[in-house]
Amino acid sequence: MNQTIETILNHRSVRQFNNEALSDEQIRTIVQSAQAASTSSYIQAYTIIGVKDPVKKKKLAEIAGNQSYVEENGHFFVFCADLYRHENIGRWENSDVIHSLESTEKFMVALIDASLAAQNASIAAESMGMGICYIGGIRNDLEAVSEVLELPDRVIPLFGLAVGYPAGDSSVKPRLPMGAVYHEDVYNADEAGMRAELDRYDETISSYYHERTGGKRSDRWTGQMAKMLSGKKRMYMKEFVQGRGFDKR
Repeated sequence: MNQTIETILNHRSVRQFNNEALSDEQIRTIVQSAQAASTSSYIQAYTIIGVKDPVKKKKLAEIAGNQSYVEENGHFFVFCADLYRHENIGRWENSDVIHSLESTEKFMVALIDASLAAQNASIAAESMGMGICYIGGIRNDLEAVSEVLELPDRVIPLFGLAVGYPAGDSSVKPRLPMGAVYHEDVYNADEAGMRAELDRYDETISSYYHERTGGKRSDRWTGQMAKMLSGKKRMYMKEFVQGRGFDKR
């Protein structure tokens, strides 16, 4: 155990921040930490947009489902998959890169690169005493987000990251048991064993919600997942992604 691991294991989503803007130095440190993340073949296929304009933050909060912490935080970052600069490089270097940029492989590279960078940024912020919350709600309307942020083709906003000093305390939400996510040598597809693991986890999660809400909730994780996955959500995504020049080949 060390301080880095303690920071990682102490992660919790923060949805209420003090009204204290991050300094330029803090923003720079978080972005530099993000850039230190691993990147496939040195492609660095992402861009980070910091949103300070209160009008833009308000609009993004509305798009995300009127989540107040998108608007009220120390700083709001939007992480984007970005192959726009690589298209320009191809033109500048007289190299035909379009087939590669439009491949599913490069789409995955951009998603992974951006996600690794974001997690580095999150750990950096938390190590500085701040809290964070990932905002997938910006994907409710990526056309609108693209307009707000004036994004060119081959750039896709993936998620937001609200960062700031927590205004209150929140508890760590229990994750799946290690046996459910870590397998050795082969995937353990034994359904009975999986069911037993998840039954125990459901008990843990139900107790967590019951305690956190004073008995108002006692959700099971498997019930949550079944309900969420049975509905259709953001079904425009494939068309949007391909319209931006990704995942076409």
